[in-house]
Amino acid sequence: MVSTQDLKQVLAKKQAILQGDADRIAKQRAAGKLTARERVGKLLDVGSFVELDALVSKGEDYAGVVTGYGTVQDRPVYVFAQDYTVHGGAMGEMQARKILKVLDLAQKTGAPVVALCDSAGVRVDEGAAAMNAYASVYAKMARMSGVCPMIALVLGPVVGGAALLTQLADVSIQAGDVGRMMVYGPQVMSAMTGKTYDAKAVGGAEEMAAQGGVALTAENEDAAIALAVEVLDLLPSCNAEDAAIVDTDDMNRILPELDASDASALMAAMADAGRVVEFYADWGKEIRVGLCRIGGRSVGLVCGNARENDGMLAPAACAKAARFIRLCDCYSLPVVSLINSKGVAVPDVKAQSWTMITASQLLYAYAEATCPKVSVVVGNAIGQAYVAMGGKANADVTYAWPGAVISALTPEAAVQVLYTDELKAGKEPALETRTRLENDFAANVADGVAAARAGMIDDVCDPAETRKYVIAALEMLSSKREANPPKKHGNLPL
Repeated sequence: MVSTQDLKQVLAKKQAILQGDADRIAKQRAAGKLTARERVGKLLDVGSFVELDALVSKGEDYAGVVTGYGTVQDRPVYVFAQDYTVHGGAMGEMQARKILKVLDLAQKTGAPVVALCDSAGVRVDEGAAAMNAYASVYAKMARMSGVCPMIALVLGPVVGGAALLTQLADVSIQAGDVGRMMVYGPQVMSAMTGKTYDAKAVGGAEEMAAQGGVALTAENEDAAIALAVEVLDLLPSCNAEDAAIVDTDDMNRILPELDASDASALMAAMADAGRVVEFYADWGKEIRVGLCRIGGRSVGLVCGNARENDGMLAPAACAKAARFIRLCDCYSLPVVSLINSKGVAVPDVKAQSWTMITASQLLYAYAEATCPKVSVVVGNAIGQAYVAMGGKANADVTYAWPGAVISALTPEAAVQVLYTDELKAGKEPALETRTRLENDFAANVADGVAAARAGMIDDVCDPAETRKYVIAALEMLSSKREANPPKKHGNLPL
């Protein structure tokens, strides 16, 4: 039986942990950052947080992480928040033990995990044990990938091993005012190179977004947490569930007159209430990707951006779209592709291997995905852009707009290859001959109607009714069941 004195000591110790070190908390707030528990409170529904392992420590040395569970919009969610006021939030054995428990519970119960990251990296004073601690968390996250959604928020310095943790999550979100993510901290980089580094310049949100280091950026911590809540709302709790259907817009809504090259307008017009959570907006701009609802269903929207290098498939764009499609497929979210691309970007000779590898990644991601896939050719679908971005062979249903061009080559290149003699023998001026041949090829060989006649697309649709066509296809495909051949896993081109 626990004595009154023992109970008082336990409660006093717990209260001391909950209060934290006043001086360090003051420094945290002076840096413009919330405390770990304040962040948890902002993420979870009021009064829902249940803390786990609050007393875990080595003597008076606490773990530097707050772990537990609660609800977000009444859905169960597990959370761990690194506490920068305790050893800079650096990971050691105790922190890893607490995080692993949360990850185990999330996997067992089929609930998402949100990581609130604020860490100087690894506990150097623990030596190899700390490295093994990080490795154990990485291994668990890798095995959980595709089972339960994992979202990582960069809410302070996130250095070294902590930065790798964010990359193992499904979605990463960085707060622009305080988030700093980097392989090495400025002090270590200076020691290694003899140069002086600024943390914001090296690992600030703008820099990370341009490199594809984070999927989403936000102005501050509050906005980052709000984004995490929105992403959770668009994802199911685990891979054994379907995302919720929420009626937020008229399913029969007619689209306004749209420019096929305006990816922003296309995506907004297709999405319910015009809202798309766009991932990697500043990286690989030839393709735009984001989560949204169409007809109440959560979908992954992939859109060729013809205003950026004619939407041609460049390495960064291919890699980002491939990762996004695999995320959608993990959780059975339909993928809707709006294709407008003039093919694969002409690479520098020394970079062509990377172009081929990443284009193969995109093709592989579409082909491997067993989720519902609906594609609409709104402009050009040239060569590998048609093949890789969900053309007939890689989509369940494919539509095209009138005037769409579907061809192995652009009309300009096709004429140069196919009609060399006509170009030389033309009675009219050379420019007029070329223009006539290009127009004839586009209208009679490469247009959507010709593709429909050849069975390469299912129908030519009125652009104004595109959303209705897509919603009907998604409804029809809602019961789709498909599996890849039995195997350990495929060998994704990397």
